[in-house]
Amino acid sequence: MAIDYRKRPKAPAPAISLEKVAARAPELVSLYKTAAVSLAKHNAGGQRAAVYLVLDRSGSMRRYYRNGSVQHLAEQTLALAANLDDDGVVPVVFFSTGIDGTAEIGLDAYRDRINPLHDSMGHMGRTNYHVAMQAVIDHYQSSGADDPAFVVFQTDGSPTSKAAAEHVLCTAASLPIFWQFVGFGDDEFRFLHRLDDLPVPDRRIVDNAGFFAAGPTPKALSDATLYDQLLQEFPQWLTAARSAGILKD
Repeated sequence: MAIDYRKRPKAPAPAISLEKVAARAPELVSLYKTAAVSLAKHNAGGQRAAVYLVLDRSGSMRRYYRNGSVQHLAEQTLALAANLDDDGVVPVVFFSTGIDGTAEIGLDAYRDRINPLHDSMGHMGRTNYHVAMQAVIDHYQSSGADDPAFVVFQTDGSPTSKAAAEHVLCTAASLPIFWQFVGFGDDEFRFLHRLDDLPVPDRRIVDNAGFFAAGPTPKALSDATLYDQLLQEFPQWLTAARSAGILKD
């Protein structure tokens, strides 16, 4: 029997090694591995991206902070970031009527971090997506990053100003930023479905957003399902953004 001595290509390496994650954040190892499986499934293994987390602080979000759903999403996002971004840090933007606050979570600082930050920010207002989106854009552009940005944008309802949210999303389509919206709750999310389906090229140069509803009990969603949903449209955007010259090869 002939033996094939050709070396098989190595799987693309994650941004931060399993050993480093295990040493610094052992509780995230399972999430990190699950995210890696989903990245490989969606042909995004080895991809690099600056990961952001945007969190809704409108009044109706109170229960999701209290029951740990938002903290859990933060941990899931950080574990994904460890696969995509070698600095092990995720900038976090809290928003309601305006920007309520900004912070960072990292492999060395994520445990029970979200609720104390949330509690320190006072009044929970309305829901203005566009101010949070602009904050991410400003941070990304000032960071000097060469890699694209992957933004996990969590909300539980439609924005106060739909026109402003559409405008920022369409304008930002020329930037190397992908927006992945995540809906908490039992809202129908008609606006987010519409935002996800804005026509190309009539309204935006590429489809730069995805959306999925995590339901009224987002913590009950399996990690594998969450990652598969988060990464559903990201690879298509990478291809389209490269074709449009938004991303360099």
